[in-house]
Amino acid sequence: MKCVQKDWDGRRIPTRTGNSELGWIHLSRPHNITSCRLINAALDGKPDKKSDQQRHLEYWGSALHNGRQVDFVVKVRYAKKTDDGRYTAPGTKGKVSVITAYCRGVQRCPSWVNR
Repeated sequence: MKCVQKDWDGRRIPTRTGNSELGWIHLSRPHNITSCRLINAALDGKPDKKSDQQRHLEYWGSALHNGRQVDFVVKVRYAKKTDDGRYTAPGTKGKVSVITAYCRGVQRCPSWVNR
């Protein structure tokens, strides 16, 4: 695990190392998120969007720096398996958790979001 945060509903949400399809490796390289700070900030609240019986959660946030603002999204799969069944979380109570995170409207987040 790379990061762990609890949301305001008591969900323990890890960001696992993952691979090129989900988790830390998926979000850090193409989306330029290299710090747990941004992810944890979004997860420190309640989900902004829920679907599929609360198994798909989105947490939204905004980061400000020198008068610039970027909005970001953290997508969570709060279930034992991914939708396609290809990935299963470890342990008896494990959840797949953070699938991806990205800044809205840009291909890569600005580097200052990682400070």
